[in-house]
Amino acid sequence: MASSEQQALVVDVVIPARNCAGSLAPTLAALPPRLIRSVVVIDNGSTDATAQTARDAGAIVLRESKVGYGRACKRAIAHLERLPRSPDVVVFLSADGSDNPADLPALLEPIRDDNAELVVGSRPSRGRGSAGNRVAIGLIGVIYRRKFDDLGPFRAIRFPALVALGMTDNGDGWNVEMQVKALVLGLRIAEVPVSCRDSHESESATRTVRSSISKTGRVLFQILRHSTAR
Repeated sequence: MASSEQQALVVDVVIPARNCAGSLAPTLAALPPRLIRSVVVIDNGSTDATAQTARDAGAIVLRESKVGYGRACKRAIAHLERLPRSPDVVVFLSADGSDNPADLPALLEPIRDDNAELVVGSRPSRGRGSAGNRVAIGLIGVIYRRKFDDLGPFRAIRFPALVALGMTDNGDGWNVEMQVKALVLGLRIAEVPVSCRDSHESESATRTVRSSISKTGRVLFQILRHSTAR
């Protein structure tokens, strides 16, 4: 039987999406409806049917025409702050099909049972896969004395903690900024294993390389930027 904390927890899911119409429908359909209040999809400058796909699935659709993962997330936070009842927890989820919505209960468990404030989904097969991730995780360990297994996008955070972090990154440095700032503020952080699937969306090789270089730069900037706050 669920505890009163489990029953009372208000959870909203935030999904930034850009040209992910093909993967968004199955992602939304797989979310466990009894655990969440609403799903907010931020259409981040899509040129396909991403927005309509989200509406057809019953999601709240916001528009953020300026491209950037962090910018889309901030658009969602501004929306949630204006609600008559803000959520207790916000879950961030990828729109490209790489995150498995079936892992959402496990992601919420440390918040419900162990008073965690931030829970990061750790992908065993992908967490240290990229060179950029390995460098970032190692650097965080050296500077902040905390070993993370991953910097993945599938994560849950208590909404008051999220607001207190004062997130600023407009791009791909968003996730690492959240983890580093959470360390600086002394938030209770947990990691739980989650599965990772192949993305249903594809990019050209040139675009992928450029995106990877840009993301690595943003990540390293956020790690070093907040190190002086300790």
